[in-house]
Amino acid sequence: MTEHSESLSQSQLDAYWMPFTGNRQFKEDPRIITAASGMYYQDDQGRSIFDGLSGLWTCGFGHNVSAINAAIAEQAGRLDFSPTFQFGHPGAFQLAERITQFMPEGLNRVFFCGSGSEAADTALKIARGYWRARGQASKTRLIGRAKGYHGVNFGGISVGGIGGNRASFGEGIASDHLRHTWLKDNYFTPGQPEVGAELADDLLELITLHDASNIAAVIVEPLSGSSGVFPPPKGYLQRLRDICDQHQILLIFDEVITAFGRMGANTGSEAFGVKPDVINVAKQLTNGAMPMGAVVVDQSIYDCFMDTKAPHYALEVPHGYTYSAHPLACAAGLASLDILEREHMIERVNAIAPVFERSIHQLANTPSVVDIRNYGLAGGITLAPYEGEPLRRPFEVAMSMWQKGFYVRYGGDTIQLGLPFIVEAPQIDQLMNALGESIGECA
Repeated sequence: MTEHSESLSQSQLDAYWMPFTGNRQFKEDPRIITAASGMYYQDDQGRSIFDGLSGLWTCGFGHNVSAINAAIAEQAGRLDFSPTFQFGHPGAFQLAERITQFMPEGLNRVFFCGSGSEAADTALKIARGYWRARGQASKTRLIGRAKGYHGVNFGGISVGGIGGNRASFGEGIASDHLRHTWLKDNYFTPGQPEVGAELADDLLELITLHDASNIAAVIVEPLSGSSGVFPPPKGYLQRLRDICDQHQILLIFDEVITAFGRMGANTGSEAFGVKPDVINVAKQLTNGAMPMGAVVVDQSIYDCFMDTKAPHYALEVPHGYTYSAHPLACAAGLASLDILEREHMIERVNAIAPVFERSIHQLANTPSVVDIRNYGLAGGITLAPYEGEPLRRPFEVAMSMWQKGFYVRYGGDTIQLGLPFIVEAPQIDQLMNALGESIGECA
């Protein structure tokens, strides 16, 4: 055991099976976070670590936000848990209405869950249930996209397009995948790329293959986040919307990363000017302070489920989670959305995003950098692989950054950045200077 983990016993380290982590490497060289405030973590050696991913795309307002902490504490002292099957508590209804105020017009019915993964599976079930309720039970096929990420439950990994997330677990739910939109013609493009809208026509080929009468929904992230930050080509999402409309297919936007400010808008839907039928949210909904997700649907979808001849006390949708609309999470969500609006966080993102864009693209000539992408306060850098070890270089860069006092995400062949909304130019400069040095060291 190294000096990094002296406060933990080897038995404690061994007991925890860590998620999305190389457990063997971590247990040899633990990286332990003990506190956080503002844009910085503190590790168990007392070092200050800049948070270059806003937690896990979650903490745009920074950490240890007093108004959110106070809301959670007040709620815990009044009502710590309430069943939401056949009963309700005020915060659930208040937060549901508050969320709809940030959504595109018509998306005004909210189903709560506990995470982005749960939101993905909930949305897919709603899509299938909707067509069954409309008497079109054959519409069950689900379509995702290569490089898409929709959480880790079986529905999510089935429509997801990251092979490593599926390979260990065998067959999932029958699904198809559109091609990803990462094209060489668009390498090093700031913001939305110009080329690639025609890739949406992949959906027409799948309609020819399966017939629209058998397809329930298409699910995409407006901006693909966890696979490496891939903004949509101009016109791509609108083309998907048009094809779905023509063939009666629901369009689901997975906005677990993009909703509530990161794109410089309320939602990715708003940022890119395309309205889906369903939006999944999580992460920034509570600023990461409490686990929570939600699925927001167009009222017509909700009304279809309510239009039933079953007794009025019967369940319209037999689905939900013990922690759906948890009182503490609702308190955190209400406080977070108030901060988003009151402290003009979206305006702050729009003001600093051009600084971030210029700064990240200054790394274009750094050795081993294959491509750089950005939108809002999200950025991805693809690195050339070592021969036979495609995942090693991003890991080494991220570990070098940790030693320098910066937390960034490594995944696949990319380094990913999701800066706090409260970041300022000096922190961006420090981050990029360190990142350029670390990439150079691993060239």
